[in-house]
Amino acid sequence: MARFIDDLKRSHRCGDLRATHEGQEVVLFGWVSNYRDHGGCVFVDLRDREGITQLVFDPERMGFGDAPKAAYETAQALRGEWVIGIRGLVVLRGSNKNPRLATGEIEVHVVELTVFNRADTPPFEIADKIDTGEEKRLQYRYLDLRRAPLQHSLRTRHRLHQLTRRYFDDEGFLELETPFMVKYTPGGARNFLVPSRLNPGKFYALAESPQLFKQLYMVAGFDRYFQIVKCFRDEDLRLDRQPEFTQIDVEMSFVNQDDIFRTMEGLIFKLWKEVAGVDLLAQYPTGRFPQMPFEESMAKYGNDKPDLRFSMPHTDITDEVIEHKGGGIPFFAAIADKFISKQYRRDLPTEIVKALRIPADIAGKLSRAELDKLEDFVKGMGAKGLARAKVDAEGNWLQSPLAKTVTPELRLAVNKAAEARDGDLLFFQFGKESVVHTVMANLRIHLGKKLGLIPEVGHGGQFNFLWVVNPPLFEYDDDKKTWAAAHHAFTRPHDDCVDLLDKDPGKVLCYRYDLVLNGFEIGGGSIRLHDPVVQSKVFTALGIDDDEARTKFGFLLDALRFGAPPHGGIAIGMDRLAMLLSGAESLRDVIPFPKTQRGTDLMTDAPGKVNPEQLLELRVRSIEPEVK
Repeated sequence: MARFIDDLKRSHRCGDLRATHEGQEVVLFGWVSNYRDHGGCVFVDLRDREGITQLVFDPERMGFGDAPKAAYETAQALRGEWVIGIRGLVVLRGSNKNPRLATGEIEVHVVELTVFNRADTPPFEIADKIDTGEEKRLQYRYLDLRRAPLQHSLRTRHRLHQLTRRYFDDEGFLELETPFMVKYTPGGARNFLVPSRLNPGKFYALAESPQLFKQLYMVAGFDRYFQIVKCFRDEDLRLDRQPEFTQIDVEMSFVNQDDIFRTMEGLIFKLWKEVAGVDLLAQYPTGRFPQMPFEESMAKYGNDKPDLRFSMPHTDITDEVIEHKGGGIPFFAAIADKFISKQYRRDLPTEIVKALRIPADIAGKLSRAELDKLEDFVKGMGAKGLARAKVDAEGNWLQSPLAKTVTPELRLAVNKAAEARDGDLLFFQFGKESVVHTVMANLRIHLGKKLGLIPEVGHGGQFNFLWVVNPPLFEYDDDKKTWAAAHHAFTRPHDDCVDLLDKDPGKVLCYRYDLVLNGFEIGGGSIRLHDPVVQSKVFTALGIDDDEARTKFGFLLDALRFGAPPHGGIAIGMDRLAMLLSGAESLRDVIPFPKTQRGTDLMTDAPGKVNPEQLLELRVRSIEPEVK
């Protein structure tokens, strides 16, 4: 082995060799990916992170003495995942070339072989496509990471990191660090807590974001900050969420919303061109992404992250239902009565009615059985059911219990609002606004995939970006009957809305924004409040007095009093960028060592118990869950 490590240095990686290397002597290191003994010659596919090269062990190879024969004899014992090094000669494969491999035009005839390490038989095949369950693959993550798709994802991630750093450096940003262990501040996502041994009974919180510290950098005069940073949130997990994640964090001084948009659009255009080979200028010739008001996004798509790769918007028909007093449909009438009797205000979250139109040319793809299953789908999200109707050439509703009672006037009004035509399908959802939005948003995506309008997984070669802008600063808490900050209490309201802070908080719009791609929110941020007078009005609208404000945000409020510049920022999810660019199914495919949806690490068996002595040292007591 010493000869290979000390004297024979690696000359190429396994994915490098081409026909132009014919006749060259090369030294390769890697893993045995495939072994074939054809009687007289042994063939091995050697793999490293760059690809695969076919090796040939031919004992009759002339011109090298007995070395090829010795290599052949050793090669007969090789098995999958053994780690080896070879010295050999690059030879053209002629008519036997393998078009599936980048190195398929050549093979290396081995002169010298060494075995660095033998390997046990892996618990699953190391191949591009396998049917092994995810739990098993996560348990042996270091083996799973040998597979080409995951290596491609992590190489994509590496490229994203390097290009991001170069871009922001060229744009005059400073890469500055912020602490991970911070003071717990209520109001955001749930934090992980870290006990302090030196301060018994007290805890740090793992930072859910660098938000407060990057604002302090602006107060300190650093002007342009960025960081590729780990963040931590103790939240319920899903396909696009992990307890620890990475974001591209940005803050800028003396800027408006559009300045931040231009900066981030420049980054996205660069990443897509240099990582994915996609020139977004062909789709967005101005170099800018479109913008959509938050209110329009909610009305048309039920959320603030619409997938615009296909159409099928929602239609809010609450006004039509109110105007026609329910139009003969009992559950519509119940909602209309509450508005007519002034129990509900149209400008507050209450109950609404929405319709979703499926055009005739694709509605026919849905069988009666599939339509019936949609009702179970929406019930799983809290809906009471899913009313539907098929529209004929005269505008009548068919195949629907609604057809028996609906008045012609409401039917025509709904058809007009939804632009329903002959053969179209209409789906209806009614009830609490938040539930209706959620159900209809998910139903739209579900139908988009079922009808083949978007792929089940991945981007399908389409990248539809959108800025969702001008959301309300506050959201109404139905249970507490009070206003709460929709994002955080330091978001700047629109100048023409400041007078509404103490009059009608629900109508106050703010400079908050989300960058959306194919139905995923990949980034979000805001212009910050730096004016103490307006800040005080926002706190008052939230019911936060001076003492509470100081308890929660004292150090930031102090900093803002010492000459804070106008500033704003954004955070882009690095994990989501990598997932969407590589076409992966979940964040777990682009994070080297991820957690499961229960927040556990199957490879290291974390989280784990600690011994009583450690807990005593930390002045912490562990309460075992009750066994049921």
